Formats: sequence, structure tokens, C-alpha cells
Amino acid sequence: MTNRAVAFGVIVLGLFLLAGCSKKQEQQQAGTQSVLLGEAKGSVAGIQWSVPKRWTEQGARQMRAASYTIPAAQGDPEPAECAVFYFGNSQGGSVDANIDRWVGQFEAVAPPARSEREVNGLKVTLVQIAGAYLAPAGPMMESQGKKDNYRLLGAIVEAPQGSVFFKLTGPAKTVGECKGEFDEMVGSLSKQ
Repeated sequence: MTNRAVAFGVIVLGLFLLAGCSKKQEQQQAGTQSVLLGEAKGSVAGIQWSVPKRWTEQGARQMRAASYTIPAAQGDPEPAECAVFYFGNSQGGSVDANIDRWVGQFEAVAPPARSEREVNGLKVTLVQIAGAYLAPAGPMMESQGKKDNYRLLGAIVEAPQGSVFFKLTGPAKTVGECKGEFDEMVGSLSKQ
């Protein structure tokens, strides 16, 4: 066999192995997703998503398309909550205005971590905020008391029928433990 034939064989074998590794990674990622996400679906404004298995859907609540409770991490005082808001087409304010509002619900925080991605043709803006949460509630969204060491994971989706806002808040450890579930849920977004 010539050196050229040996080199060609090595290249073909290398490409075959890379293709096999890539396929294995895809299968592992798909397997991870199926482990985290359940059969339940949520939908509003022309989009749908898969709900993580560990999350419990709450009953209907004013101004929310959906609400989920996430179990507390060991040692955390309470569970986390993921609220999904939809106010109607061209309603709810801009992405920046909502991120500013969410930042304003925290005390003495560093600038939020912000990124954008596209998920199945949908533009999604992601945000992470940490600090003392002022726990707004009620019709005027007044603070219900300060909660130290909290985190917020947010996703604002530009849906076919208007913006949809996913806001997950809770004790930092609990939110840290469910971040993978939140990311998988966002990754499951699709148009209806």
C-alpha cells in the first residue's frame, strides 16, 4: 500500500469516527432532554413548549398564561416559581423595558447577564439576575418583603401573536439546580 492510500484510509476512518461521535452526542443530548422534559405542554400566542417533569402546574392565575412550581433544593426555604405572561398582541412592553422592570425587582445587583438566541425560528432574549429579591405582588406589584440570595431566569419570546414572558424566580440554590430544566424548556419552544 502506498503512503497516499494509507493517508486516505486514515482520513476516511477519522471522518467516520467523528460522525459516530457527533451522532452519539446528539443521542445523549436528546436523552438528556427526554429525562428533563415531560409529556405536558404549554401554549399561548402561537407557540408551545414542553414542561419539565419535576415542575407542577399551578391553577389559573390572573394575567398569567401558566404558572409552575419548582421543588426547593435541600436547605432552601421555599420552592421556585416560573410564571408565563402574555398580555396580547403588541402588549406588555419592549424587551428592554421588561428586563429593566425585572432588574428593578432586585436590590443591589450587578448588571444582568443577557443573551439572545433563535429557537426553531423564534427570537428569544434570555436574562439572569441575582441579588435580594423584593418579591413584588398584588395589583400594584408592591414589594412583599426582601428575600436575600435570590435569582431570576427570564426568557422573552417574540411569538407570532406577541411577546411571551417566562420569569423563573426563587432561592439561588433552587434556581441553580433547575437552570438546566429552564434551558431545555426554552429549547423546546416551537410555533404551533
